[in-house]
Amino acid sequence: MSQSSPFFSVARAHAGAGGRAAAAALLLRHPVAQLPPRIHGLRYYPSAIVSPAKTLNSHLSLPHATISSFANADNGSSGQADATESEEEQNGESELSEMAKAFHISPRMAMSISVVIAFAALTVPLAMQSVVFHGTNKMKALAYLTLLSGFYMAWNIGANDVANAMGTSVGSGALTLRQAVLTAAVLEFSGAFLMGTHVTSTMQKGILVASVFQGKDSLLFAGLLSSLAAAGTWLQVASSYGWPVSTTHCIVGAMVGFGIVFGGVNAVFWSSLARVSSSWVISPLMGAAVSFIVYKGIRRFVYSAPNPGQAAAAAAPIAVFTGVTAISFAAFPLSKTFSIAILQALACGAIGAVIVNRVIQKQLGDLLSSEAEKIASADKANAQQVGFLSDIAGPTGAQLQIVYGVFGYMQVLSACFMSFAHGGNDVSNAIGPLAAALSILQGVASSAEIVIPTEVLAWGGFGIVAGLTMWGYRVIATIGKKITELTPTRGFAAEFAAASVVLFASKLGLPISATHTLVGAVMGVGFARGLNRVRAETVREIVASWLVTIPVGAVLSIFYTLLFTKILAYFM
Repeated sequence: MSQSSPFFSVARAHAGAGGRAAAAALLLRHPVAQLPPRIHGLRYYPSAIVSPAKTLNSHLSLPHATISSFANADNGSSGQADATESEEEQNGESELSEMAKAFHISPRMAMSISVVIAFAALTVPLAMQSVVFHGTNKMKALAYLTLLSGFYMAWNIGANDVANAMGTSVGSGALTLRQAVLTAAVLEFSGAFLMGTHVTSTMQKGILVASVFQGKDSLLFAGLLSSLAAAGTWLQVASSYGWPVSTTHCIVGAMVGFGIVFGGVNAVFWSSLARVSSSWVISPLMGAAVSFIVYKGIRRFVYSAPNPGQAAAAAAPIAVFTGVTAISFAAFPLSKTFSIAILQALACGAIGAVIVNRVIQKQLGDLLSSEAEKIASADKANAQQVGFLSDIAGPTGAQLQIVYGVFGYMQVLSACFMSFAHGGNDVSNAIGPLAAALSILQGVASSAEIVIPTEVLAWGGFGIVAGLTMWGYRVIATIGKKITELTPTRGFAAEFAAASVVLFASKLGLPISATHTLVGAVMGVGFARGLNRVRAETVREIVASWLVTIPVGAVLSIFYTLLFTKILAYFM
């Protein structure tokens, strides 16, 4: 054990008037001599507010995660934290870049990371076949600019959309910001490269009527580039303010603006646009409803159980089995034969449940046993039945450690799946128009499906990772902290609900937005604790950004198309 090894203590806070609220936070301290031998790999997340507490010599270990408490915010400490942060910024910390402060690195290191990313973005396309393929210098220049446009869109997807998947994990303290970005970077790139859509349609998302633009390749090329630039511009503006907006809505709005002005009213499938717009209402409502039920269920069947820690440990494998089975069958079917696909999905779910159960028993087994002995010898005469919607105080002390430890693992698993799935699905928002534009330059464009080169998939994945690294912390802060206070149980309820809604709505063909669903799910968890637990000002800003996304994307697309058509007249 190195001399820098930390140990942790558990901080507890109690709410007033309406009942008690308890939460746990891991706090790095010294000396090393008090460190239990099995605690390792824990890191301190400084944004957590920790009250004086006594050290518990337990065997709880949550590798690569820090459990941060936001329970103090229940009695107003959240506002104090915000005020403290503002005072610090005003007292001379403005010389540090926001990226450096977010990752707790030096400004020089932040600058180095940014320079490396920028250098790679400008030089890598020069070696790609999509550029080398074209003979004339003008066509190579066009291909190069097209790849940069796709990278810009992918960069902004990473800065805004990817942060949604990890925001709740960081907000609850299940992952530090560094761990979340590194984990998402690997999984997003893997999802984009391994499971990204290899085939796309020239008319992205079925919004534009293909026949209207037949024989107008130059105009269509300008429109595709304009859509990428317009969507990327609005995403960058939204990310700078920390607004989680839908990248799908951005690209749809851009396509609609281009289609109406340069193809006429009949160039747009208005029914498809209506379905997309309806997700403004459907997505957050469904996410909020499901997360409300999930969180209330956790409080009813885990928090109010005679042994909350044991109840959480027993529920975790069941939740993993259900989730992995549904995901394996619906999202990643391993066989086209229904019966075989069901059996394979059940097998995957069972394997996942066994692994999670063994991890929990290994890390928390001693603590579970000691707590079970205490409860067995305790007087149970005061046990009472509580309703599903009842306000439950929840466990404290070691029991709270176990509950948060279990759900911390669960939340990390759900965040990993969401990142991988997002990389495989939403990367098409950037590389779909990009691949279509490249096919026009190669003279193989048509209204039929277009094959996306593997290098373009990898390029899109790199763009997503770059955006997440450089700007993702902005939206992560909004999702994780500014809507409502999150703990591992609340974060898991929000993430599990959002993933479930997106999965089943997609299979049923319902219009859904992953971003809107997750925001609604976080709000639902807040509402489950009381209407005043959701920050109305933040919600108003987010909803306003949703409402203007499609119109702003359309206006920006028109502007860029007018600009690009004049520039392209020189090249094409």
